[in-house]
Amino acid sequence: MTTGRDLLVLHIRDERPHAPDYQRLLDELNIAAMRAFTDAGWMPTLLAAARRDPREVLDRAGDADAVVIMGGEDVDPRLYGGALTYPGSGQHEPEVDRTMIAVIQQSLDRRSPLLGICRGHQLLNVALGGTLIEHMGGHRGSGSSHFVRTRVAVASDEPDPAAFAVGDDARCSHHQAVRELGDGLRAVARADDGAIEAIAHREAPLLGVQWHPEHPDVAGHQLSKLVDRCVARATATV
Repeated sequence: MTTGRDLLVLHIRDERPHAPDYQRLLDELNIAAMRAFTDAGWMPTLLAAARRDPREVLDRAGDADAVVIMGGEDVDPRLYGGALTYPGSGQHEPEVDRTMIAVIQQSLDRRSPLLGICRGHQLLNVALGGTLIEHMGGHRGSGSSHFVRTRVAVASDEPDPAAFAVGDDARCSHHQAVRELGDGLRAVARADDGAIEAIAHREAPLLGVQWHPEHPDVAGHQLSKLVDRCVARATATV
């Protein structure tokens, strides 16, 4: 168990008057994540980046022992040369994207632990020069069910497969995915259709997962071990 360490959990915003149902969904995921982190011995702080000055976000990320970037709206396609309009494009958050990419670059430079979840996973790839598939099917629920269970296979060369050993219980809710990997990144896990479901930096303790380990049904046994994997990697590279 990790004890007495500060964890900064970044999300986009606390309010979405234009999308109250989506806000409620993200709130449920954030609550489950904060509970899981606390139970694992972390001292987590949830910070809405859209309400803060970018410099403050960077400073707080730099002061934390580890950073987690949560899910949310699609990454601004202008950041990776993607199509400006596509099915389900919705609203983008370009200013927050740039702030969080700066956080990722800072973590890379300092070799400090960082975990990206769903949108955070995609931002990690884009921050390092990778691209995204703008729209795909099969990884998001329909109607009132936002999530689908996806089987994830871990790469044979992954040195710590236990952190990603979720089998067919990866809770997915995404219509985008990694296309071309960013510099220094490798694919750690894939779905049956080949979609990249986890990425890791080859040298720095940066990790991204496309599924939602913070889902209330699985957060207690999936989430903290991914952050622990980042921390262990940081310790090993000191």
